Amino acid sequence: MPLFRYKAKDENNETIEGMVQAASSDVAAEMLTDKGLTIFSLLEERTNFFERSLKLLNRVKIKDLVVFSRQLSVIVSATIPLVQGLRILVNQTESPVLKTVISEVADDVEGGAKLSAALARHHEIFSDFFINLIRSGETSGKLDEVLIYLADQQEKDYDLNSKIKGAMIYPIFIVGGLLAVGTLMMIFVIPQLTSILMETGAQLPTSTKILIGTSNFLTAYWWLILIILAVVIAAVKTLVNTKKGKYYSDLFKLRLPIIGGLFQKIILVRFSRSLYTLTTGGVSLTKSLEIVADVVGNSVYKELIKETAAEVEDGNSIATAFLRSKDVPPMVSQMLNLGEKTGRIDDILDKISNFYSREVDNMVTNLVAILEPLVMLLMGVAVAVLVSAIILPMYSLASSL
Repeated sequence: MPLFRYKAKDENNETIEGMVQAASSDVAAEMLTDKGLTIFSLLEERTNFFERSLKLLNRVKIKDLVVFSRQLSVIVSATIPLVQGLRILVNQTESPVLKTVISEVADDVEGGAKLSAALARHHEIFSDFFINLIRSGETSGKLDEVLIYLADQQEKDYDLNSKIKGAMIYPIFIVGGLLAVGTLMMIFVIPQLTSILMETGAQLPTSTKILIGTSNFLTAYWWLILIILAVVIAAVKTLVNTKKGKYYSDLFKLRLPIIGGLFQKIILVRFSRSLYTLTTGGVSLTKSLEIVADVVGNSVYKELIKETAAEVEDGNSIATAFLRSKDVPPMVSQMLNLGEKTGRIDDILDKISNFYSREVDNMVTNLVAILEPLVMLLMGVAVAVLVSAIILPMYSLASSL
């Protein structure tokens, strides 16, 4: 989590300096203001590469956060004191990293900090979405309800991600296995088989010549291929890490046939579900849109949602920017417009979320059904190429003897 160096005046009008750890400059300012300080300057201290790498190693699994959110919602709903409840969760949590974090959060809350401020100290684990929703529950006095919304939201996101990953495991495993076996055969097996055909001096079919040429190239220049592959991957990663590169990469994903439609529906589920959860939890619409922009996971929609937040801030409709965009289905824009006019934006967002959740489920099921025969067809083509290029010439050679 970022560290901020501050300079401020306390209640005795004395100038003090120090460091504060917070999720963002806004959170840091709020923490200092709660202590009765008047801030003069607030600057972020940059972390080094080692510290950033260490944070990556200390990541907590999404499943562990889902369980934590559900258990915390049950504890708060049961009117168990928050500090006592957090202590209970420390003993029930399996993840060593999350166990330590919950213990520190319990210490901070026991020391007088708000739950949201205590969670904000661990921003590498708890997202802005999570923290802001907790803060809204504290402000509105509906922390138990907000935690239930949050737990439901995270469970739905987890189920969605698990379903998509599960659908992709089979085809990725088969295609990856085919590529690995094919490469090994081309480098080690095919040269031995084709050397027999070459020694006979017989006229070889075109498919055999292509196979021999490919095999010879891979055998002689495998190191060059690995270098080129590594350079290409590094270049693509570097490009995608830039703001412009990430934008065009995400735009390309949305334009892909079939898969692009799936990506779009997943983003719409995240958008509508997250915005519904935040607004229902009492977060203002503008603030909710700013948070959701970082939740959707797509730069194209992120810019669009930020533009929408600016439109709402200026007093315009939430659907203004969406209506101008070609990347948002007209139904979504029209439903948002209708929900805003009727004052039922929460109901509309819930309906959009449920509709596109079903659409994602149907698309994933259909894709799995299509991918299985495609993988079998790919395996059949690979076997046919091998038979036509190696087995048939060897059979013909044996028949002529």
